Amino acid sequence: MKFTNYLRGALATMVLVSTLPSCSQAQPSHNTQMNTHMDSVSYALGVLFANNMKSEGMTEINSEALASGFSAVMTDNATMDQEEADGIVRTAMTAMKEKASEAAKEEGETFLAENAKKDGISVTDSGLQYHHDTEGTGKSPDANDKVTVHYQGTLLDGTEFDSSYKRGEPISFPLNGVIPGWTEGLQLMKIGGKTTFYIPQDLAYGARPNPGGPIPPYAALIFVVELLEVEVID
Repeated sequence: MKFTNYLRGALATMVLVSTLPSCSQAQPSHNTQMNTHMDSVSYALGVLFANNMKSEGMTEINSEALASGFSAVMTDNATMDQEEADGIVRTAMTAMKEKASEAAKEEGETFLAENAKKDGISVTDSGLQYHHDTEGTGKSPDANDKVTVHYQGTLLDGTEFDSSYKRGEPISFPLNGVIPGWTEGLQLMKIGGKTTFYIPQDLAYGARPNPGGPIPPYAALIFVVELLEVEVID
């Protein structure tokens, strides 16, 4: 990530110079006075910049050093040039993402290991876990078939990231065009059935979920799926 991506947000530190004097203070002061339009603009930039950093996992920020760096650039007294700053930020971001990825992998492995011990949970050779909430009575799809389903997807903490129920209509797709956990799992269902799948990260999106989306890298996922229709594709 280029440091230049932060330039617009870095303008916000003009207000942090006076309101965040300590590295232990991560939130803006509630006593900041908004006497001019630029005061409001500066504060708003501070909010945007802080939210951007939080979304990138940069929550342990030395706000005093942050304000000092901004002030130094504005007065042409910076002791660090653009290239060096970019390298430091890029290295820090890489380390944070690697740490978060390892934590996500460990969380998924721990959850799945415990979940596999529960009554009614079946585990396939690939590691996919599932429970038939309602047994279907119709046809089971093959990998090349087209299916129509209703579904809800959540992270392990229960955060919902997608739901056809909320959109008010099911979705249809070729079964071989989705994540491996779905391709394998839906072949274990029959039309009319409802199944909860617990999908390891390597059968889900792994290291490459949709950029900027709600699913973090290496996240194990939970899907509740209703199989409504199967269209045989020759």
